[in-house]
Amino acid sequence: MPHSHDHCNHLPGESCSVDHSHAAGVLVPPPLALYVHLPWCVRKCPYCDFNSHAGKGELPFDAYIDALIRDLDQDLPLVWGRVVSSVFFGGGTPSLFPPEAIDRFLQQASARLRFAPNLEVTLETNPGTAEHGRFDRYRAAGVNRISFGIQTFNDEALQRLGRIHDSNEAERAVKLAQDAGYNNFNIDLMYALPQQTLAQAEYDLERAFALDPTHISHYQLTLEPNTVFFARPPQGIPDEDSAWDIQEHCQALLAERGYGQYEVSAYARDGWQCQHNLNYWRFGDYLGIGAGAHGKISSGAEQHVLRRWKHKHPQIFMDTAGSLASIGGDEVIGAERLPFEYMLNLLRLHEGFNLRDFEARTGLARSVLLPSLTVAVERGWITNSGEQWIPTELGRRFTNDVVELFLG
Repeated sequence: MPHSHDHCNHLPGESCSVDHSHAAGVLVPPPLALYVHLPWCVRKCPYCDFNSHAGKGELPFDAYIDALIRDLDQDLPLVWGRVVSSVFFGGGTPSLFPPEAIDRFLQQASARLRFAPNLEVTLETNPGTAEHGRFDRYRAAGVNRISFGIQTFNDEALQRLGRIHDSNEAERAVKLAQDAGYNNFNIDLMYALPQQTLAQAEYDLERAFALDPTHISHYQLTLEPNTVFFARPPQGIPDEDSAWDIQEHCQALLAERGYGQYEVSAYARDGWQCQHNLNYWRFGDYLGIGAGAHGKISSGAEQHVLRRWKHKHPQIFMDTAGSLASIGGDEVIGAERLPFEYMLNLLRLHEGFNLRDFEARTGLARSVLLPSLTVAVERGWITNSGEQWIPTELGRRFTNDVVELFLG
């Protein structure tokens, strides 16, 4: 899964015993997005399992942009003629890259791809790297949405999380962006932090509301393998019941303030949902460009869904970009796994899914889903209204259990 801070939980892959002999046979390429990975950060956070690397000395911005363009050129044949609906610069800390570098990449990409006229372009930003005067230049480059990785407004908690900013810097960064004309921005907040109380979680939201974001990502701290926190868990992480209490309380506060929950950890004002992430969750396509980036591309001609990922190490990626050596792997998702992959994404959305879209996105007949859907309805996890199938509140609480039904 490509990285965005609206974290997606992967389940371990297993084989599926569902009979797929009744394939519908027509896979229709869905909307296409572009994900661009910028791998460096100032300091690696102890909870972070993304492909990010603490920068040492002067970073090779120009050389990396050159490599991104070669990488894009190599992948272009996969998406000839298709329109790109959104671009997302993730990391690492993309805001370490100067606006000129972002501008150069977007200009080169727009010369090679068909950009939609209302293209959403998001840049992830660490408040500790926001410099005065930069936001207006990012805006001139074409970035029209900012995602601030704030995590919490509690200064002690920020230190425990290894963040390089304090709460005042976070507020100042948001106000700099607003001064530069940004009205579309996301604030990332984490809950169930070490030693966090319900009151502290509420305080974080109130500080966020005061900044008037269009979108809030509110997600639980999880201890991911290959992180410092996984190896040495911090003291005082709330237990499951306490975390659930915080989540329910905060969901109610978000709703009161007009932020509708449209995905497990994503809340937005009406009309301000993140189009890039919605495309992921609707099983749309995306090109993944850059070190460690993952892509998913549907081929109407081949009638298959391809996942492609790039070499993780920035230097190896830069040395090999544009050649086959830069590709970490290609995998065609087998028909037996497509229902699971589809549900892994769609069941995160409050809107649910419809069977016509399932057939178009997978090329499979709806009949392959029906046995598992029947069980999910019986258990009270999914409800249906005509063609639309929607996870219930109970189903949303046990998303992983629901998704596992589709492993067969």
